[in-house]
Amino acid sequence: MTGIDASVPAETPAGSPDEPVVGPLERGLAVLRAMSAPGEHRLRPSDLVHLTGLARATVDRVVGTLVRLGYLRATGREVELTPRLLELGNAYLAGCGIPDALGPRAERLAGEFDESVSIAVPDGGGVRFVTRISRRRTMSLAFRIGDLLPAERCAPGALFARGWTSQQWEAWRRRRAADPRDATFPAVPARPADSDPYLVESDFARRTAEAAERGWAADDQLVEPGLIAVAVPVTDPSGRTVCAVSVVSHTSRHTVASLAAAVLPRLREEAAAMERALADAVRHRGAPPHPAAATDTSLIAKQELGADFLQSLARGLATLTSLGLAAGGRTLSEVAATTGLPRATARRSLLSLQQLGYVESDGRLFRLLPRVLELGYAHLSGLSFAQIVQPHLELLVAEIHESASATVLDGDDIRYVARVPTYRIMSVDITTGTRFPAYATSMGRVLLAGLDERERAARLRGADLRPLTRRTVTDPEALARILRETAERGYALVEEELDEGLRSIAVPVRDVSGRVVAAVNLSTHTGRGTVEHTCATLLPALRRTASHIEADLRAISGRTPLRLP
Repeated sequence: MTGIDASVPAETPAGSPDEPVVGPLERGLAVLRAMSAPGEHRLRPSDLVHLTGLARATVDRVVGTLVRLGYLRATGREVELTPRLLELGNAYLAGCGIPDALGPRAERLAGEFDESVSIAVPDGGGVRFVTRISRRRTMSLAFRIGDLLPAERCAPGALFARGWTSQQWEAWRRRRAADPRDATFPAVPARPADSDPYLVESDFARRTAEAAERGWAADDQLVEPGLIAVAVPVTDPSGRTVCAVSVVSHTSRHTVASLAAAVLPRLREEAAAMERALADAVRHRGAPPHPAAATDTSLIAKQELGADFLQSLARGLATLTSLGLAAGGRTLSEVAATTGLPRATARRSLLSLQQLGYVESDGRLFRLLPRVLELGYAHLSGLSFAQIVQPHLELLVAEIHESASATVLDGDDIRYVARVPTYRIMSVDITTGTRFPAYATSMGRVLLAGLDERERAARLRGADLRPLTRRTVTDPEALARILRETAERGYALVEEELDEGLRSIAVPVRDVSGRVVAAVNLSTHTGRGTVEHTCATLLPALRRTASHIEADLRAISGRTPLRLP
């Protein structure tokens, strides 16, 4: 999906890629890489000083800028990645076109074989996953979209290495010499300290030669004991290997020979269909629409924050994101138009991103490279619903000083999936996993109100509507009217229906399609003010929190299915 679209007018090359890199952009990407490394993803600025080698003042300015852009979130003295960072990786995945064109076919293969299927692309001397369909088993594929593997430790690597130049082989050897144990590849276990570099190279060269001869490659427990795979290439019309499709299994189910016998004929057939699908996608994408004039959004932040806001970092990241808006890449003029940046500024950002390994160019069109996925994609795309919600509840409680929770509908009950309590003399004892009847709670009413009228009525007919306090509404007609009102006004307030003295207000959380998938609430004691005061003081903040959660859900579900608890 990296061919040149002849329908795009030719443009003078942007300039030499050897010009100086934009410093703030380079340092900002270094901070994002440090935040994306495996392990603890909440770090203090002092940790980032140690990990990046940058001065504390520089780290503070970078962090402040990334927080303002929404890619980091401050939590006390620490900062953490936010799902909005996924927009950078999503830009690459959209621009390359591989997941869109081949993902559905990979999913069908996984169902047909009853084995995990992955699609990977070459990334320097490594292999990076862009699509993964796992079968649910005790022993299953744990790699995530964005994970990087050494080329020599997986089946796709031998397929990609078939086309390496002598310079690429030399670069691979330098990387192996600098990192013989693969410590810079956190997705795989480290090699033994006594592994023989000569044997590693000779084995990889042998497997590459075999892959070139027979047109497929195998992984016989190269990553870890028990894990095996068979991979075939998917090429473009010029014969270049664009990606590789792997079927992954376990030695408890197959040997490499039996796996190859079981899947290769069908896998080769499907690879040919995938090649046609990619070619069709290139032919039918046409010329990208002429970008509408945009405004440089960094200007306002710069005016507000002054020297503490690194405008060139913001502009560089905007440039990076803009490249994913058109399949096949963008010209310099198109990038300038889509970002609202002066042409010279866009040019400096593009050339810096090219030197840093995030962008490639044929002199006219600029395209994102898979290295963009190293910026938090594997970690963020794997967040659970509770992990997405929890930081927002923490910020809400810090602002409002009342307990906050998130629930999903589970039968006739609500089930708590995230909660941040406040500690008072009088407090409600609720933990994650607690269940309450949906009809008597504010979050339950929000969730029931999100159903269509027929399902609401069916739920009420089947529910055991018992009074939990003297104020619990148990009349089905009255509850049906309350649910209609809740759907219209967008929130529910329940006063002492679940427990004496307890007041709760809740709003819905919607997915990218607009469907209500969860509810968030704030709970307080009835003695802390009137209902009107509760609505006036709590509802606006609660709605903002729901909006922020929905933005994160949109970012995450843009490329990966939303996993509800």
